[in-house]
Amino acid sequence: MKRHKYQYGDDPSQWGELFLPEASGTRGVVVVIHGGYWRSQYGAELGEPLARDLAMHGMPAWNLEYRRAGNGGGWPHTFEDVLAGIDKLSDVAGIHGLGLEKVVALGHSAGGHLAVWAAGRSRLGQLGAPDPDRQLQRKNDDGAVHLTGVVSQAGLLNLAAAEKLNLSNGAVSNLLGGSPERYPKRHKYADPMSAIPLCVPVYAVHGSDDDDVPVSQSTSYAGAAKAAGAPIQLLNVPGDHFSLIDPKAPAYRKCRDLVQELLG
Repeated sequence: MKRHKYQYGDDPSQWGELFLPEASGTRGVVVVIHGGYWRSQYGAELGEPLARDLAMHGMPAWNLEYRRAGNGGGWPHTFEDVLAGIDKLSDVAGIHGLGLEKVVALGHSAGGHLAVWAAGRSRLGQLGAPDPDRQLQRKNDDGAVHLTGVVSQAGLLNLAAAEKLNLSNGAVSNLLGGSPERYPKRHKYADPMSAIPLCVPVYAVHGSDDDDVPVSQSTSYAGAAKAAGAPIQLLNVPGDHFSLIDPKAPAYRKCRDLVQELLG
């Protein structure tokens, strides 16, 4: 297995690491987006075991780091970084001769939120400007790399509900720089619920014993997406929040199978 690290910006947290299999069995790439409630103390080391495992199973994996709340991230920079980091694949794929026919995101927890949110990038313009004084700079032209599928692992897919539940001691408002009362457009723009229905398939996977992110985060999103006619599947798997990112756990192996299915 080979690995190559690339910066997509000048900040120390703006990078991705490509894990290449000995022989790729797919014509696509997996973008691994780590969680940690968007806070700076959690980094891409959480995604590295997954990227390594995916490469060992024939799938090129792009382990993406981004600025988080506490190290220059939060609104709007975390969101800008995720889009820019995915778009960097257009350069990286050219260097390594990778096909981008399919680009599937595997995101855990807060990373699941960012993955599903990024999959809705083409619909963001319909929501209008979320914050006139700090407009999100996003790339939405022909050079952008668009996700073709997402596997959300216990993703925070309903930000309004997460805010009301005060998950992780106000993590949503911490990410967005204030409450929904203060920044209503910002909160709406950042919520994957606002971009329903997506045209790409999404698997919302959740552990049956998850005490960190309530399963309602997946069920409420999946229910709304299904009602809107989106290609969504909800899967409950045995295990807790971190079983989904343990390469030895059946919960993770199910996620890996789903990624492989989306890549074809």
